Amino acid sequence: MQSQALIKEQTIASPARRSACAHEASILTDIYDESVNLAVWQRHLSRQVTADVSGFIKTANHLDRSAFIRAQHIEDDVRDELKRTSLGDDFISNTSELVDMFCTLFDLEQVGFRIRLLDLPMCPRSHIDRVPCRLVTTFSGQGTQWLESDSIDRSKLGHGSQGLDDSVSGLYSTEASIRSMTTGDVALLKGSAWIGNEASAIVHRSPPYITGEKRLLLTLDFLS
Repeated sequence: MQSQALIKEQTIASPARRSACAHEASILTDIYDESVNLAVWQRHLSRQVTADVSGFIKTANHLDRSAFIRAQHIEDDVRDELKRTSLGDDFISNTSELVDMFCTLFDLEQVGFRIRLLDLPMCPRSHIDRVPCRLVTTFSGQGTQWLESDSIDRSKLGHGSQGLDDSVSGLYSTEASIRSMTTGDVALLKGSAWIGNEASAIVHRSPPYITGEKRLLLTLDFLS
């Protein structure tokens, strides 16, 4: 386990990072900018996809599917994973497009695919992901929250929080430091396994739980 002194030293040495947000899908290519550790495409879901998701949310009690999706068979593989749900063609097509974008952007032959229906906080405490890069999007419910690198004290992550909630641990100075994605936003989160980003991974968390809310969350990952 690292000492607090070492964690503090790494925090001081961490290069500045920022988020990049826009209404065009092309913003996702900014993830290759060394100064960017989060790229967010602020998109609006079509009425057809929204209706598809709303119908599913009303009747579903559980969904947690994980799979490998092949770049050469994306729609077939996605359709196979969702065949036991009421999610229809519009949702499958939209999701397949995201997988295709992820594969193309990073030149991947297959990706790790996971889709979950959540009615409790998944990661309510701020953390980093020990992956190169992860795609996250919420089709229903609140979006993921993040902190800009210039507003946080990384020594308060993990054990450094001493078990305290983010709001009192000293991780960030004010509640205004918390930024939130909205339903439909597509984000690329650069993790600590991205070369050169070991000490600067984006710090993020699940949004606060709202009673009765169901979140439909999709994540895509590199495969080892």
